[in-house]
Amino acid sequence: MKQFTLNNFVRKNILALQPYISFRDHNEFNVPILLDANESPFGECNRYPDSTQKILKNRLSELKNISPNQIAVGNGSDELIDLIIKIFCEPKKDSILMMNPSFAMYGFYATINENEVLKLDLDENFQIKKEKFLKITKENQPKIFFLCSPNNPTGNSIEDIEFYIQNFDGIVVVDEAYIEFSNQKSSLELLDKYPNLIILQTFSKAWGMAGARVGMAYASEEIIKLINTVKAPYNVNSLSQEFVLKNIENQDQFKENLDNIFTEREWLKNEFENVNCIKKVFPTDTNFFLIEFKDVEKVYQNLLDKEILTSKRAPQIPNCIRINIGNREENIQLITVLKNI
Repeated sequence: MKQFTLNNFVRKNILALQPYISFRDHNEFNVPILLDANESPFGECNRYPDSTQKILKNRLSELKNISPNQIAVGNGSDELIDLIIKIFCEPKKDSILMMNPSFAMYGFYATINENEVLKLDLDENFQIKKEKFLKITKENQPKIFFLCSPNNPTGNSIEDIEFYIQNFDGIVVVDEAYIEFSNQKSSLELLDKYPNLIILQTFSKAWGMAGARVGMAYASEEIIKLINTVKAPYNVNSLSQEFVLKNIENQDQFKENLDNIFTEREWLKNEFENVNCIKKVFPTDTNFFLIEFKDVEKVYQNLLDKEILTSKRAPQIPNCIRINIGNREENIQLITVLKNI
């Protein structure tokens, strides 16, 4: 990797942008009379949330052993993906690189921002072909590489992630939405080594708080300052911040829920072996399975008729459906329908 200078990759108008700063959130007071923000003095949720998410960042800092100044909190990881593209990609000029197949929202937000979306086709094991990666990056010079590991919708972890960080002349975003389900080490340990690295995580999956819409970006202090400059002033509401903080303290429940998902994952894997309509079950490091069926349209429709909602990935991934791991009752219903096809 060449010498990395962050400002060379940031849009010039973003570098010149002055952030919206809440005077209240950037100063300390004892018992203030709050007459500064045109709020109602009445109501249970009448005050604006902490725009800096100080308490939540400090708690995350303890959990992840990383400085609070290296943490940005978003309204889900989706907001952070959008902001990262806006910070680094000039509309109608720059491009992003993403794996194919992978999480569709990388391409969605890039397209909204009028950036070209380059797709790196994965091999038969859903791994990146290094020679193709080097070729496409050299020829097209994309600004951002979105690397989802474990990958959605394929379920597998990407091998040798550090190689792609080292060999990308731009910003590498490692999306770890499913990292808690995997034995793969988090790339957080690489942050101090690579100034071009951003890591995304979320409370939506393993933590079971999808409805709260809280995602995190971990990066250098310089990159986090840029994210905080561009984000909406009060992007994460008070209720979500309080809800996440409350649930973080219940580590025993988190571990119990995670163990239950692992138990159900193993149970489903064994049950799938006795389902005739299944052709192949792909290995998974997530809370879902990618499954190839003999007649994917028939299977998908049969499940839908029984109001079992799944994610059909065909034709992008031929004959495949992505199926989330549910609780035991839900999983029994799923297996029962599949065995009757």
